[in-house]
Amino acid sequence: MTTSSSHIMPTYVRFETDFVRGEGMYLFDQDGRRYLDCYAGIAVNGLGHCHPHLVKILQDQAQQLWHVSNLFTIGAQERLGQRLAASCFADYVFFCNSGVEANEGLIKLARGYQSHQGHPEKWRIITTKGAFHGRTLLTLAAANHGPYLEGFGPRIDGFDNVAFGDSDAVKAAITKETAAILIEPIQGDGGINVNSHAYLENLRKIADEHGLLLLMDEVQSGNGRTGKMWAHQWSNITPDAMATAKGIGGGFPLGAILATKKTASGMKPKSHGSTFGGNPLAVAVGNGVLDIIDNDDFLHQVRQTGDALKTCLEQKVAAYPNHFREVRGIGLMQGLVCQPDIAAQDMIMAFMAQGLLTVTAAQNVIRFLPPLIMTQAHINEASQSIDAALISEQKKAV
Repeated sequence: MTTSSSHIMPTYVRFETDFVRGEGMYLFDQDGRRYLDCYAGIAVNGLGHCHPHLVKILQDQAQQLWHVSNLFTIGAQERLGQRLAASCFADYVFFCNSGVEANEGLIKLARGYQSHQGHPEKWRIITTKGAFHGRTLLTLAAANHGPYLEGFGPRIDGFDNVAFGDSDAVKAAITKETAAILIEPIQGDGGINVNSHAYLENLRKIADEHGLLLLMDEVQSGNGRTGKMWAHQWSNITPDAMATAKGIGGGFPLGAILATKKTASGMKPKSHGSTFGGNPLAVAVGNGVLDIIDNDDFLHQVRQTGDALKTCLEQKVAAYPNHFREVRGIGLMQGLVCQPDIAAQDMIMAFMAQGLLTVTAAQNVIRFLPPLIMTQAHINEASQSIDAALISEQKKAV
């Protein structure tokens, strides 16, 4: 735990471990101990730590230009926007700094669209239980995160939260004030809950039938994490707009809203903005990330590695049925579900003691979100660490 003498606001329960260096799949602490990183800063370090390509790009850009206002054209921003649009359904991109900014902008975009279409009365958004869209008051309200909102006043209105994976519940929640449906193709913080293809396709139909926008939160699931550039591309759907961040900057703060021209029709000069969003440093690194991940061979490798990781974790469920219940996820976004009497946080600590870093999620789930450069050798190493952790725990119980 962080010492009481710290001047950092106590909004996190932190490990005492202080990582001072990173290299590829590994982090090194202040004592020189090496850890296999299978959470990647919560799906942020998609290309691992200090990837040579990104390091060189950042160093070169730092010697040229750090920041200018978005009142000026930024060439590398234009290039990154074009590349991101080409990777999906979008015509326009708006750059910001984080996932929560992207999601707030997505909500604003939906309201602006409906107003521009002559329906200012349409402003409410349908969301699903278990979702996580960020930690601002608005995005916590969107996901209906009661415990996180406690003590911060009334929940902001404008959202109707329905059961996960239930398209009938979505239909029932639609009123004359409904503007859009906001969904994660795979709930990350909620417990690696994968929405079915049929459900997502039903949402597309419902949105079209009722004049609603279908919004995708791909902050965690996007940027190659599942073996496709965007997780919704596993289904036969096209959203109207999408928020992303995390892996898009490979560790450098960067987020984005992607939308069709029609969807962005309500966004005019001065209607939205960001001081730091898409500055030269950020978009230089973002372009560097795309140089590597927006490639069929690279994404094919992610899919293969993801399948191998899932198989490894399924073997752990079979080997330790008293500890683990199931595995769920796609690509390198996998959740190992613990049995009810086994705390996922305790398992995280046991894994860490064996040099393996993972992160928890809701529903007593251990998230495996490794860098996309993971190989079979790294999976084997993770497997050995899990075995060592379970053996150690079993000895303690005797």
